[in-house]
Amino acid sequence: MSTETQADQRPQKIVKAVRKVKIDRQPSDFVYWQNQPAVSRLAALEDIRRAYIAWKYDSDPGFQRVYTIVKRS
Repeated sequence: MSTETQADQRPQKIVKAVRKVKIDRQPSDFVYWQNQPAVSRLAALEDIRRAYIAWKYDSDPGFQRVYTIVKRS
C-alpha cells in the first residue's frame, strides 16, 4: 500500500461546533427547506404527520375499517 491510500483510509475527525443565540435572533428555517428537494420535504412532512398522529391518538395511522368496492351488474 502506498502512503496516499493509507491516508485516505483514516477516519476523519468530526469537529463539534455550538453557537448560542437568543431565541428572537434565530435564523429562519425557510431558506434551508427551500433548498431541499421536494421528495425530502414531503418525507419530513410525513414523519411529522406520523409523529403527531401517534402523539395525539396514541396509535399508528391507518384505516378504521376495511372497505371493499363491489361492482354490481
